[in-house]
Amino acid sequence: MAKQSISIPVIRRLPRYYRFLRELEQEDVQRISSKELARRMGLSASQIRQDFNCFGGFGQQGYGYRVQELRKVIGEILGVDEQTGMILIGAGNLGKAVAAHVDFKKCGCVLIGIFDDNPLLQGTMTANLPIMPMETLTSFCRQRRPQAAVLCIPKHAAQQLADKLIELGINGFWNFSHYDLRITNPEVTVENVHLGDSLMTLSYCMHRKKEET
Repeated sequence: MAKQSISIPVIRRLPRYYRFLRELEQEDVQRISSKELARRMGLSASQIRQDFNCFGGFGQQGYGYRVQELRKVIGEILGVDEQTGMILIGAGNLGKAVAAHVDFKKCGCVLIGIFDDNPLLQGTMTANLPIMPMETLTSFCRQRRPQAAVLCIPKHAAQQLADKLIELGINGFWNFSHYDLRITNPEVTVENVHLGDSLMTLSYCMHRKKEET
């Protein structure tokens, strides 16, 4: 596989390729051309070829792509089979929804612990895991050694908690706190999730369409 710097837009398209290829497998499609894959995904065939060439290219000219093989290779690139241990901090409405409805295993992670400082939540079950008090976080991390954390906590608490988690060996964050950890902690891997940003993008696109009609 070619070793080169891959742009973030290309990386962000990989999960979408993986998802579409999984759907093709379920439809028993064994081979697909870049043109047909582009039609299904709303992309251009040249874009797909350029993206795949970043990783060495996977198809054969005049033959296309073997769906199962391509899905497996992209899965390896994304690390979906590595099953990274992950904890979730903040078991309020958002945290419970993330824990219950995200298929962590399909995304290469295993949720192994959930923590909250609310005594009324501690001991209750979410996603088949007991919600534990924050006081047990240090001992849990030292014993179970999770590598990543989901943060569903208020913005004001994010930085201090992130610093503590980094000391405990966490090197990746799926961050819903609205605090941009990527800026303050460049040494760790961070995916900041701003649901409001996504909604405002939708709003912009809708208003733009209205102006064009």
